[in-house]
Amino acid sequence: MNRDDLALWALRLRVMLGKELRQLLRDRVLLAFIVYAFSVDIFLAASGVSLQLNRAATLVQDFDHSTASRELSSRFVSPYFRVDGQISHDSEAQARLDDGRAMLALTIPPGFQADLQRGQPTAVQLQVDATNSVLGFLASSYASLITSRFGLEQAASALGASGAALPVIDNQVRVWFNPNQLDSWFMGITELLNIVTVFSILLPAAAMVREKERGTVEQLLVSPLSPFQIVFPKVLAMTLVIVLGSALALFGVLQLGFAVPVRGSAVLFLLLTALYVFTTAGLGLAAATLARNLAQVGMLSILILAPMIFLSGAWTPPEAMPAWLRALTYLSPMHYYIDAAFGVLLKGQGALELWRSLLGMTLIGVTVFVWGLRRVRMG
Repeated sequence: MNRDDLALWALRLRVMLGKELRQLLRDRVLLAFIVYAFSVDIFLAASGVSLQLNRAATLVQDFDHSTASRELSSRFVSPYFRVDGQISHDSEAQARLDDGRAMLALTIPPGFQADLQRGQPTAVQLQVDATNSVLGFLASSYASLITSRFGLEQAASALGASGAALPVIDNQVRVWFNPNQLDSWFMGITELLNIVTVFSILLPAAAMVREKERGTVEQLLVSPLSPFQIVFPKVLAMTLVIVLGSALALFGVLQLGFAVPVRGSAVLFLLLTALYVFTTAGLGLAAATLARNLAQVGMLSILILAPMIFLSGAWTPPEAMPAWLRALTYLSPMHYYIDAAFGVLLKGQGALELWRSLLGMTLIGVTVFVWGLRRVRMG
């Protein structure tokens, strides 16, 4: 390619890029949706969604009425539990668990303290409403920890009274990257990555389908422009919009509103976002060749997005998936994007440490973009 051809190619790219940006700016509904998604939606996800157990309603059925039973029940306190009162009948506990007014029901049997004093094993009953499996698991785990610690203290007290030497375990827990275990950090970043994924597929597809709806796609195909010169400016324009939206969400919402750290390079994160948009834009282009209007594009995008998100590890860790399903996560570009984004933002990793994610996104991106470009040419 000589200098004149290169100048002509650059001119066509500049003109087509300006055309795509002007068309997007004229679509006020879509523009408002983009602004909402990168601001209000991420703020709501970071502030309104929590996976932690918080003041779970607990009922106590104490048949012993002893010092030991009161000591055990008094340990179900904030921030994880709150005692909503005493009950006297099993039917009352069952009714309040069934209608959702309580999450746990603790039953302490008669003779509880006497069994402890004699050194005999004893048991308590804990009923947990696990309709929300995550909170139910946390409630049962925390309750088991409380009761086991109480039992160890009682055993240690009895052995201490007899003069026996007791071993001591110094348990020091260190939490890395999110020491306060704030859900807002995880939920906010995850929602940002989900929004980037949605728009990286939807916006290029919508740009192509608008050409169909307006009857201009035939004019573009018979013009001196190659399919790449038609498609690439659309992807580039949408990439610029998504990267700007990501910067707004990261610095204007997550950092200002929730103090989400950026321990690595913010520039690297935005470059990763641009690479990821290119990675998934080919899927949107392929969907646009099958759809005739924006409604069909939206339905096809759902079919593409659902497996991508479920296989990414955003909500379910790959380690918790079956082996055959865990192998499919490597086909989802979002899987690599999540690892890279959390690595940069929370772990402070650099490009050399993220080379596997970069390589995976690049290989998938080239393959998918070429496939989408071939679909446009055939369409």
